[in-house]
Parts: sequence; C-alpha cells; structure tokens
Amino acid sequence: MKELTARQQEILDLIKESIKNKGFPPTRADIAKKLGFKSANAAEQHLRAIEKKGFISILQGASRGIVLNEAKTLGLPLVGLVAAGGPILAEQNIEKNIDIPPSLFDRSADFLLRVKGNSMVDLGIYEDDLIAVKKANECKDGEVIVARIGEEVTVKTFRVDGEGEVFLEPANSEYKPIRISNNEEFYLEGVCVGLIKKF
Repeated sequence: MKELTARQQEILDLIKESIKNKGFPPTRADIAKKLGFKSANAAEQHLRAIEKKGFISILQGASRGIVLNEAKTLGLPLVGLVAAGGPILAEQNIEKNIDIPPSLFDRSADFLLRVKGNSMVDLGIYEDDLIAVKKANECKDGEVIVARIGEEVTVKTFRVDGEGEVFLEPANSEYKPIRISNNEEFYLEGVCVGLIKKF
C-alpha cells in the first residue's frame, strides 16, 4: 500500500474524526470548507487518490459515501529500546509491526513506543505499556509527548510557564520536571495519541 501525502493524511484524519464524533463521514463540501479547498471537486480528487491507495472506498451517488478500509491499514512499527543518537524509527529500534485498527486512537498514529520507567504512572502510563505516537513538529502545552534530549528519549508532559520557559513534566512526584534551556539538544519525536496497556 502506498504512503499518503501529508494533505491526504489530513483528509483521512478528518474522515475518521467525523465518523468517531458524529457517526458518519463528512461530505465533499465539509472537507473543502475545513481544509480550505476552493471547491468540493478538489476534495473529490484527493478522495479518489486516497481510494486508489486502498485506505477508503467511495460509494457512488452518496454525498457521505465514504467507507474506511481499516482492514487494509498498515501495521504500526513497535519501537523498543532506542539506540542513543540514532533516528527513533531506525531498523535496529523496531521490535516488530503490530496490526491495530486506526479507530482505536483519536488521531492516526505513526508508531508505537514501549514505555521504560515509571515517571508517568500518575497518568496511568506504566513500564512496558505501549503508547501510540503521531510524528509532529510542534506540540501544545499540556500534551504528552515523546522527546529526545541529547541522546535520551523520554515520555513527558510538555509545559510552558508564564515566562515562556519550557519544561518536560513527569507524572510521578518522585521525579523532577526537566527544564529545557535554549542551548539544550531538544527534539520533538511526536505527540501521544493513545495508550495500549500491558496485559
């Protein structure tokens, strides 16, 4: 199955969100309005491309005739121990691929990360749980993120105080917040969009 472009992924996320929140998919006009297309025809062209890649099926003659092909979605790579300094999705970090229906999460995930340590237990995130991560270039105050600080990868809550100082906040009183200084090597790997508990 071919990868989606960033715009196609936006549309797919919008379809999933609409089905999850309203119980039905958006119309072409809804998609055009939400994503700033000039016409519903532009949305239709993107939908056809997404259908060609196998992620959706389009039912002819119905304004909301979009069906998710969840069975056809790709498995998510499970990242275990992350090698220091290397890309998080480097081959040596990936334990295996896991097939998970995308409707399990509010937003589509790019990979799963096995949690190490107990710094987030107050949010119900324990060692060996799997967190679903959406790759991102930016995040909001209060979001749980996966970040790389120097050569270490960590899961924390992103916080910005009144003076613009950035902190990574644990959810365990035994740990202290990590202050991110301007000269620190900080890199956002992604935002947490779901949690799979260890059984």
